Amino acid sequence: MGIEVGGLLGLIWLVIVIWAIVKTAKSSAGPIAKLLWILILLFFPLVGLIIWLLLGPKG
Repeated sequence: MGIEVGGLLGLIWLVIVIWAIVKTAKSSAGPIAKLLWILILLFFPLVGLIIWLLLGPKG
């Protein structure tokens, strides 16, 4: 059994992940770093978002 998120909580989670992807795409990081962060956020949404918040591109 996996973690299932639905309804309003799922929508909020989706908005947060999309926000992180857009913020990463607009950052001053290099193209390879941007691509890696976006792939991490897409394939590992929970862990990827936590890691991105701690170590992701700033500014």
